[in-house]
Amino acid sequence: MDEIGCRFATEIYLYGYRATLTGLAAVAVGRRGVAAVLLGAGRDELKRKLLEALPGATLVGDEDRIGATLDAVARHIDAPTGSLALDLDLRGEADELAVWAVLRAIPAGETRSYGALAREIGSGMTAQQVGAACAANRLAVVVPCHRVLKADGSISGYRWGVHRKRRLLSLETAA
Repeated sequence: MDEIGCRFATEIYLYGYRATLTGLAAVAVGRRGVAAVLLGAGRDELKRKLLEALPGATLVGDEDRIGATLDAVARHIDAPTGSLALDLDLRGEADELAVWAVLRAIPAGETRSYGALAREIGSGMTAQQVGAACAANRLAVVVPCHRVLKADGSISGYRWGVHRKRRLLSLETAA
């Protein structure tokens, strides 16, 4: 479900962790679906990032209740070759939602430049706005911003580390 300009205050999210080939993943799930998939090195770091990503939300650690979702997300991160068949809680500004929709349409193993995505979306969108929307993405790999490169094909920044972006692209190429 997509929603423009909505906050996470007063909502409850169950969360948990799974080890993946690109590091530890933290996943938060609410009544609307998966709201966050964050990558990092440790639980403390990821819990802090979950709190930042879902401002005002109540986080409840419960890996038992969301175990199947955690496992599905971890499998998807380790083999990001298709789309994830889970409900997603996508919330952002209109331009972010537009970018995330286009990102989700990029087939695994393919990449696009920030400028190409901006032109595809139209509406006067710039490559910098595409980059900002990628940086605001709370659903690592599920909304595959790792598939966006600089115009010359080189890897630029990635919210979860350039080394993870390289690893994800490598996993997709190998599949």
